[in-house]
Amino acid sequence: MASVRVEAHEKIQGVYWVTLEHEGKRLATVNLTPGRAVYGERLLTRKNVEYRLWDPYRSKLAAAIVKGVDAIPIKPHVKVLYLGAASGTTASHVSDIVEHGGLVYCVEFAPRAMRELVDNVCAHRLNMHPISADARFPERYKAMVQRVDAIYCDIAQPEQAKVLADNAETYLKPRGGIMLAIKARSVDVTKTPSSVFKSEVEVLKQREIEIQKVVRLEPYEKDHAMVIGAY
Repeated sequence: MASVRVEAHEKIQGVYWVTLEHEGKRLATVNLTPGRAVYGERLLTRKNVEYRLWDPYRSKLAAAIVKGVDAIPIKPHVKVLYLGAASGTTASHVSDIVEHGGLVYCVEFAPRAMRELVDNVCAHRLNMHPISADARFPERYKAMVQRVDAIYCDIAQPEQAKVLADNAETYLKPRGGIMLAIKARSVDVTKTPSSVFKSEVEVLKQREIEIQKVVRLEPYEKDHAMVIGAY
């Protein structure tokens, strides 16, 4: 069997580097549901702990970490509001990171993605709460969400920064963290990605969100950037 070496990420709790012989260094999280993969990712066991390899081409959060982001507001035992959870690829890794002591509120609007999220992921992970709702209207799911420590936003809509800020005002604890995956082509196809990133960041600043880091996600995601900040 090929050799496998596992090391904790230098600064991010709950995230690991797995070094595979002949394949190099890969990102991973500890599998909260051993034996179950979510999107066909490889499962590897080392010293009786099962890890899920985390593909930066399938996850913008993984891409941001591989691109050098070394501080995120998602960590063990925190509550996270995840806007745009889709079928649960990245949300499941967030579930791994927050562990059994944390919670991930998964807001998704598309019915098909919601069905896949519920049946394939949330049904097996007790720390994930699916919410079928439109993230543009945060007041509509107030009965289902407590105050959270972090918000992660990955939505294919215009006014992405506004949607995040509206949810932050409603749900985020003071000094809570935000992560916004900006999809430039979903905001305005007539502007350059750089100008879209700049204008969306400006919206966050105007809404009293302190910007800590902005990183472009190429080559993993074209015309995307990840913004990390605090409210």
